[in-house]
Parts: sequence; structure tokens; C-alpha cells
Amino acid sequence: MTMDTLVSRARTIGRGFAVTAGAGTAAGLAAFGYGLWEKNQFGLREETLPILPPGRDPFRILHLSDIHFVPGQDKKAAWLQQLATLRPDLVVNTGDNLSHIKAVDPLLAALKPLMEFPGVFVPGSNDYFAPTFKNPASYLMGPSKAKPKPVALDWPRLRSGFGMGGWVDLTNRNQSLVLNGMRFDFSGVDDPHLNRERYAGWPRGTRNQDAKDHLRVAVIHAPYQRVLDHFTDEGADLLLAGHTHGGQLCIPGYGALVSNCDLPTWRAKGLNDWQSNGRTTPVNVSGGIGTSRFAPVRIACRPEAVLLTLTSPS
Repeated sequence: MTMDTLVSRARTIGRGFAVTAGAGTAAGLAAFGYGLWEKNQFGLREETLPILPPGRDPFRILHLSDIHFVPGQDKKAAWLQQLATLRPDLVVNTGDNLSHIKAVDPLLAALKPLMEFPGVFVPGSNDYFAPTFKNPASYLMGPSKAKPKPVALDWPRLRSGFGMGGWVDLTNRNQSLVLNGMRFDFSGVDDPHLNRERYAGWPRGTRNQDAKDHLRVAVIHAPYQRVLDHFTDEGADLLLAGHTHGGQLCIPGYGALVSNCDLPTWRAKGLNDWQSNGRTTPVNVSGGIGTSRFAPVRIACRPEAVLLTLTSPS
């Protein structure tokens, strides 16, 4: 083989590598651009669950999670405001509301119309601490970890704003509310992702201790299996959680690659049954509304609120 032939083949191979690398870069840029677009394609997932006592009228829960608000997100704010037209019987907020130190006031303004309705809430880690930049590949390496010196967010003011709006704080506490003439017993925990959960049990006078209808609802940010097991074992009728972002970066036809906790990836979004020690409890995991401002993309996983209609068995 002559030197000219070797040089020619080397140039051909080099062009092949260049074309392949260029195609890969173009595909990556296209995927990133699509992800930027999809993160603002807000939608409403609707589910029906027949768990009310016989003879009860339907009861509608609007489940919000992982808003991750940043000042200037006008489209997200407008969408949150228009959710009030659904006129839910209850709003449940499962945390991670913030993604910026100056987000409290615009977020409260966006949620103000929804505070016309009864609500309950628990915090997530991004209510306490601001997200930080990290290698995007680390998202696929397992659950995220707290930084040694996190930037504190103004969770006390956000919590106060929710409380002044009439929403009930369930951070490691329980409370009963009478809604539409029926007693709901709530029990919530602080964020399991930070190992802050402390179980408060159920309110006194709960089901089996008097003749009135009760429904037990557990409210969680991160759906770690240990927490789902606990509430299922303790007789919850419904579990509501967020945190996973539905996987955020999904493969069409396959689903989530990660759940950012120990929840199986096929459970990263949706309404499923959770089983523990012979008991079964429905759990709704929200796919979430926002993203970290340092990872502002969603792929095959559009942001969502969930309207969950509880009914009596037919």
C-alpha cells in the first residue's frame, strides 16, 4: 500500500469521525432545544379513584408539586393562576416550590387564586435550600445529595404565606379537616430526601373510634419506600407525593431513567397501588410542574398538575 493510499484512507476516516461527531452534537443540541420547549408545555392529568364511603358526592383534589419557581416565569405563573377555574375541593402541595432566593413573592402571587380553596402542604428540600449547579450527568448517577454549605431559602416566609392563605402545614404533624361534610384525617412529614421525616400518627378520634366517615390521607414530598411502607401499614387510604419530576428525562416508549429516590422508575409518575405487609394503598406521584433552574429541560415528561376525583364505589 502506497503512502498516498494511506493518507487518502486516513482523510476518509477523519471525515467520517467529523461527520459522526457533528451529527452527535447536532442531535444533542436538538434534544436540549426540545427539552427547553417541553418544560413549558403545562398540562393537567386527571384521575378517578373510588375510595369514598358509599353515598358520598365526588370530591376533587388538585395535587401540585415541584413548582421550582423562578422570578420571570410568567407563563408558569399564568397557568398556575388559571388552575383556580377548576374550583377544587382541596389543594395539596407536596413541596419543592422554589428555585431562586427571590421567588417567594411571585410564587405567592401566582398561587393566590388557589388559596381561595382549602389546602394542605409539606416542604421539599428546595423549599429550604436553593439548587446549585452540578454536572448534568450526575442526574443519572443516583439520588441527589445535599451540598455541604447550601444557600438558604426563605421557607419561613413561604410557609407563613401559605398559612395566611388558609393552607394547613403538615410538616411532621397531623390535622383533621371537615370538607364537604366529611372528615379528612391528614398526616404529613418533612422531606424524606433530607431524612427529616418524623411520624405524627393520625388525629385522635379517627376511623374505628367513632361512627362518622373518615378518610386518611398521607402527604409526602419524596416517596421513599420506607415512608410509603409506614403510611400503608398505618392504614392510609391515599398517599400523595412528588419529588421525582416523573423522571424528567425520559425515553419515549420506555419511561423514566431515574426517580431521584429508591422508588422503582416505573412508579416515577402516576397513580399506582403500594403494597406493604398485606395492605394496599393507592399512591399518586406527581410528575411535577418545574425543574431546577440549572437543569431547565424536560424530555418525554411534560409538566403537570393532577386533578384527582375521589368517588364512592359504584
